[in-house]
Amino acid sequence: MTRQRVVTAILVIATVVTAACSNLPRSRDLGNPEVSGQTLAEQVCSNCHGVTGMSVSPNAPNLAGQQREYLVGQLKEFRGHDRRDPAGFEYMWGVARSLSDRQVDELATYFSAQAATPQPVEGDAAAATAGSAIFAAGIAAQGVPPCGSCHGPGGLGNGAFPRLAGQHADYLVKQLTVFQRTDERPKGAVMETVAHKLTTADISNVAAYIQTLPRAATQ
Repeated sequence: MTRQRVVTAILVIATVVTAACSNLPRSRDLGNPEVSGQTLAEQVCSNCHGVTGMSVSPNAPNLAGQQREYLVGQLKEFRGHDRRDPAGFEYMWGVARSLSDRQVDELATYFSAQAATPQPVEGDAAAATAGSAIFAAGIAAQGVPPCGSCHGPGGLGNGAFPRLAGQHADYLVKQLTVFQRTDERPKGAVMETVAHKLTTADISNVAAYIQTLPRAATQ
C-alpha cells in the first residue's frame, strides 16, 4: 500500500470515529453503554412516553415527575425479566435488557425531574366521584385500605411507592388488574391486599379519580 493510500485510510477511519463520537447525543443504540440516559430518554423512550415523560397514548404510562426510586426499580425488573405483565415484557424487556446501572440511574433522574403537565381528563365525573372515596378511605367492608396511605393524599408517591396523580386511567385499570395476578409482578405482591378485593367497577372508579388529580403538584 502506498504512503498516500495509508494516509487516506487513516483519515477515513478518523472521520468515522469522530462521527460516531459526535453522534452520541443523538444515538438510539441501546447496546452502547456510552450513550447517556437522557439521550436514550429523548431518542428512544420518547416514542412511547413522550420527550418529557407525558405520554399521548393511554397504553403507555406517564413518567414525568415519577418517583426516582420507583423508576430505578422498575427498569431493573424489566432488565432482569422479573416483571412479566404483557405490556411490560412485550415492550420493555427488549428496551431494558442492555441498560447499564448508570443508564438506569440517569433515565430515572431525567424522568423524575420532568414537570407533569395537564392532559385531557379521561373517564366520567360520576366514576371519579366514586373513586375518590376509595382513594381517600378505602373500602372497609372489603378490607381495602386507602390508596393515599401509601401513595400520599395527593397521589404523588413516596420512594418505592409510585406517583399515581394524573396517570392514564386505562393504564391504571390494566395495572390494577395485573396486581390481582401477582405472579406477573412478584415485587408488587403488597398490592394484592388492595387489588384482589376490588371489583371491576371499583377499579374503573378509582382509576378515573386518580387520573384527575393535579399533575403539576410536587412533593
